[in-house]
Amino acid sequence: MDNVSDYEVFDARGKVAGRLASVAAKKVLQGKKVAIVNAEEAIISGDKKGIVDNYRTRVNLKNKVNPDHSPYWPRRSDLLLKRIIRGMLPYRKPRGKSAYRNLRVFIGTPDMFKGAKFIEIESKDPRSMYTGYITMKELSNRLGYEKV
Repeated sequence: MDNVSDYEVFDARGKVAGRLASVAAKKVLQGKKVAIVNAEEAIISGDKKGIVDNYRTRVNLKNKVNPDHSPYWPRRSDLLLKRIIRGMLPYRKPRGKSAYRNLRVFIGTPDMFKGAKFIEIESKDPRSMYTGYITMKELSNRLGYEKV
């Protein structure tokens, strides 16, 4: 892996996943390297049951003719956040592919990013703004991923 000083590091703890994803997508499209740590503690705002049903539908989508051609949605929280960010990139075009390669998402904080300075995203405390929310860890567990 590259040098830690090359990365702009974001801490996802208590941050709204969509807001974090949009900022990260802009940074990688500008050519910067982005690392997101503590992905399992990012939150998605809204009704828990509705969010889980929505993602369960996405995870279980299958093409009847050839299931191998179905869209893939991961269950693990770091890969799920990375997939959310991918949706904000033109990932089929060369510019988007190179941007997507500059993105790293981690569960927890790896040793190489322990002393790094985290970039703060300006926002109110999401827990006070929204009546309902679910963490990525809880969503992953409800989708069937048990290890986090």
